Amino acid sequence: MKKLKQIPIVLLLLCVTLGYAQQTPAPKQSKDFAIVGATAHIGNGTVIENSIIVVSNGKITAIGPESSTAMTNQALDIIDAKGQHVYPGFIVGNGTLGLVEVDAVKASNDLSEMGTYNPHIRSIIAYNAESKIIESMRPNGVLLGQVVPRGGRITGTSSVVQYDAWNWEDAAIKMDNGIHINWPSSFSRGRWWLGEDPGLKPNKNYAKQVKELADYFNEAKSYDNGTKTERHLPFEGLAGVFNGSKHVYINVDDEKGITDAVNFAKSQSITKITIVGGYQAANVANFLKQNDVSVFLQRVHTRPELEDDDYDYSYKQAKALVDAGVLVALEPSGQMERMNSRNLPFYAGTTVAHGLTKAQALQLITQNAAKILGIDDMYGTLESGKSATLFISEGDALDMRTNIISKAFIDGRDLSLETHQTKLWKRYSNKYSQQD
Repeated sequence: MKKLKQIPIVLLLLCVTLGYAQQTPAPKQSKDFAIVGATAHIGNGTVIENSIIVVSNGKITAIGPESSTAMTNQALDIIDAKGQHVYPGFIVGNGTLGLVEVDAVKASNDLSEMGTYNPHIRSIIAYNAESKIIESMRPNGVLLGQVVPRGGRITGTSSVVQYDAWNWEDAAIKMDNGIHINWPSSFSRGRWWLGEDPGLKPNKNYAKQVKELADYFNEAKSYDNGTKTERHLPFEGLAGVFNGSKHVYINVDDEKGITDAVNFAKSQSITKITIVGGYQAANVANFLKQNDVSVFLQRVHTRPELEDDDYDYSYKQAKALVDAGVLVALEPSGQMERMNSRNLPFYAGTTVAHGLTKAQALQLITQNAAKILGIDDMYGTLESGKSATLFISEGDALDMRTNIISKAFIDGRDLSLETHQTKLWKRYSNKYSQQD
């Protein structure tokens, strides 16, 4: 009986904890507004000084220079942004935000499923819109992301979400549109803990593993073309790959693996292909361009992997791919990937220091990412008719010293920029400011 009396107390504490963890999602836009006087970075290479951006019903209805853009609605709320900058919401590709809260707590980890081939697994239904980590993205301008499962040869199906929602249904803006493959590695390292040489050596099972993947695709294609007297959910999960409704993302880093993966996809008549990671993608940039293959480039702040690579190898990869005409965007994978997603704009900023213009670097996390994810009809650039998913920064949003967000909007909804971190900062700032 004593334990039963404790249940309401536990539930109350849980509710308080959850309320503290996540800001209430912003309500739907109720009144038209205009952002006036800011430098507008469109996301497609264009910059408009002293701009006007008019927003109605969650969409941009007018954008242009202040001198030539009329504001027809006199009831507009005016946001004076003179001296500030407006950007499209930044987009995280190949992310796992919302799938794990605490790595050490199994019940909060929905990152991967058991099994080798899981094309039918939907990451979106495991997405936790109330994650503490997600709310920490918004103060850096990161407002959209791809939710990607991990594990196995075919890891599952991804969706694209916006980062201010009650639940996964509210968050989803593009459902189940990507299939993710972990390509077999053509090289392997010795198991040093067993006394083996830890250096790279050819993977003896590489050809066998590639054949197994090809056989699986062929079986799925036969099933798709067959009578389907008995349901096979994994094979059904691949149907969109063959009819072109799903994009295929292939995680592969080495030059040979990238070439083999693209040729494999072409042999399966797959038309929508993106290389994810792509450590040596710049070595085959012309091949990728010729085959219309895009790249989600691995985290820029990564050390060289091979002893004869330049010290700044990872920093200048993006420029090499852009110069070759490859459609390239950035992704944050690696250690602490979920937390590092908030640093996406600063990864783009690093590419500026290594050859790209600021406009080109911005495209890596806005327009290009939107094109790869198939959401560029509504997101990724500031254009009339598109979603008003944008933010206002006091300075250059690609520089961590000046990326100070004063306002952020998703579909015209005015977002809270409060997070667990900002609350702690205010709390302890007050504590120490009161001391003698």
